[in-house]
Amino acid sequence: MIVIGTSGYYYKDWAGVFYPEGTKKDGMLAFYAQHFPAVELNFTYYGIPKPSTFENMLAKTPPEFEFVVKANKAMTHESGEEDVFKKYRDAIAPLVQSGRLGAVLAQFPPAFKNTPDNRNYLYYLHEQLPGVPLVVEFRNNTWQKQEVFDFLKQQGISCCCVDEPEHRDLPDRRAVFTAEPAYVRFHSRDAGRWYAKGGKDRYNYLYSEEELAEWIPKVSELAAQAKKVYIFFNNCHAAQAAQNARRLGELLEHK
Repeated sequence: MIVIGTSGYYYKDWAGVFYPEGTKKDGMLAFYAQHFPAVELNFTYYGIPKPSTFENMLAKTPPEFEFVVKANKAMTHESGEEDVFKKYRDAIAPLVQSGRLGAVLAQFPPAFKNTPDNRNYLYYLHEQLPGVPLVVEFRNNTWQKQEVFDFLKQQGISCCCVDEPEHRDLPDRRAVFTAEPAYVRFHSRDAGRWYAKGGKDRYNYLYSEEELAEWIPKVSELAAQAKKVYIFFNNCHAAQAAQNARRLGELLEHK
């Protein structure tokens, strides 16, 4: 099963482009769920919400709709104290109990390089989220080694495949399956914006038909190995993510 969606759904600049004019904030998720089968939630990176937040989101979406939730920054960019994990587990409990949590996405910073200590931390992170599918996204290409992929496979951790600019330090656009679920994130290919202004406009990018088509064989490769492939578009300026997500879905249907 190939599941396509966007990274987040609440964006004011989607009004009149994806959402009909006048759509209120409270109605956006329900509308989104009419068009996509899953959403990747990034707000949990900045703060850990109450369980009621997810209970409300479950109530606004159909029973087959799925959520992927980003790990809190304290779990990927800071020390990862045990009390943070407890709060996080409590927060996502409604999603786990409903069977509608697709995975937890742990996005690590560029400074998180492939070292023995960091590999041990991945093991610790996975231990702190028992029974939850864990996807890790690296922003440093020192992790793109077969020994790392073997390690992730052994630990049952999914490696996030990425589409982002060609740069000496960034991971390249390869398809790798290490554990369920297979996972792909589209960010941008604009190298100039990636680092300019502190990355403020990093994800302001619209993928071309040709760029999307490059992923058809790669997604097919992942789908041949995995029971489920999640694909999320993070280029969310002006609903570009929704446009690209829809088009990739069409291309995959007619491949």
